[in-house]
Amino acid sequence: PCFSRTHFPVLPLSPRRYDRAITVFSPDGKLFQIDYAFEAVKLGSAVVAVRGADCVVIGVERKTIAKLQDPRTIRKIVKLDAQTTLAFAGLNADARVLIEKARIECQSYRLTCEDAPSLEYVARFIAKTQQRYTQRGGVRPFGVSSILAGFDTDGKPQIYQVDPSGTYFSWKANAMGGRNFKGMREFLEKEWEEGLDERSALKLTVKTLLEVVDSGSKNMELVVVKQGSPMVPLSDEELQSVTEEVEKEVEDEKNAGAAEMKD
Repeated sequence: PCFSRTHFPVLPLSPRRYDRAITVFSPDGKLFQIDYAFEAVKLGSAVVAVRGADCVVIGVERKTIAKLQDPRTIRKIVKLDAQTTLAFAGLNADARVLIEKARIECQSYRLTCEDAPSLEYVARFIAKTQQRYTQRGGVRPFGVSSILAGFDTDGKPQIYQVDPSGTYFSWKANAMGGRNFKGMREFLEKEWEEGLDERSALKLTVKTLLEVVDSGSKNMELVVVKQGSPMVPLSDEELQSVTEEVEKEVEDEKNAGAAEMKD
């Protein structure tokens, strides 16, 4: 017997059919597992990086931890090589694996070439590693985005970001992680200027983090990356000083705006 199409209605394909395997594209060209990896990054701590004239300032949001937990065991900013610093947002365990791979590659490069790897080389290696985990079955993407800070051969500061999809780009300033990373990035687009000195870069980083951090300097961690010098974390006193200065400037701007409205 012949059956008409009315006997077998054509049902729309559910997106769920395409998110089971990393190797299967959806009809609109998406790999849903990569989209889910980006969602994992949004659940992570906020990270901000600002390029200055001779330095890079990296700031991260400190999440609340258990009262008895040792905060020194939680590090969102790490050294990969003598002149390469990495900050990440996303899954800590995934980041630990990526960091270990990157450190081994840096040491291997030094043994082979008798020179330090460039920041672009390290960013490309991490991107290649993450992309490899999006192209074959039996694995899943890394739920991590990374910001790398360092210097080029001319001694100019550089910032790179690497995403779970395996793409990497150079930035002048950037923010990632957290639900409001787009707002932080838009704030940086308005406020960042070429040739910032170290103090101005610190203040801009703190001001950007205050967009998502409520309790001031207590929930922030900042480091300054300079060429030829070790990564310098800001002490609690220095961070408190910068935060108070920024908060005072913001308050003065609000008062000035209110006065103009009255006039």
